[in-house]
Amino acid sequence: MPLWAWVVIILLAAILVILMVGYFNRIIRYENRIDNAWAQIDVQLRRRAELIPNLMETVKGYMKHERETLESVTKARTALMQAKTPQENMEADNMLTGALKTLFAVSEAYPDLKANTNFLQLQDELTHTENKIAFARQHYNDSVLGYNNAVETFPGNLFAGMMGRKERAMLEAPPETREVPKVSFG
Repeated sequence: MPLWAWVVIILLAAILVILMVGYFNRIIRYENRIDNAWAQIDVQLRRRAELIPNLMETVKGYMKHERETLESVTKARTALMQAKTPQENMEADNMLTGALKTLFAVSEAYPDLKANTNFLQLQDELTHTENKIAFARQHYNDSVLGYNNAVETFPGNLFAGMMGRKERAMLEAPPETREVPKVSFG
């Protein structure tokens, strides 16, 4: 074989190695970005879960007849604290979000509670935390989108397949968390 053929073969092999290393590093960066985004969501979910006991103590004195509402918040918080996987975490988070919406809707019937400084402060902190959770979810989904694009498009799909990497699911809020809670008195 002539020398120029060897040079071409070596150049093609070098290009292939550079491509493989580049895509490997790109996929790893996206995975790290997704892990970081999930950690940010987890921090905010834990922060919100830590605010709930104070909220519950404030509310208990006023809402003596709303036992079911208070129990659903407590149950949802417990599920969130015991969640082990991101999927379990998101399911528990969605349950807690719905329970909190109901709690705040029910609180409208208690003027003294609505005027309570602790309740207002906790409600404000929870609102800020909800905003941070929404932003963290958006960041997570943006990171997953970049990763999925990298592992599903050519030639990244070839390298992702060799690495055993597959598409990841985005976080979606279930339809029931988008509904306004129905509250009736009497």
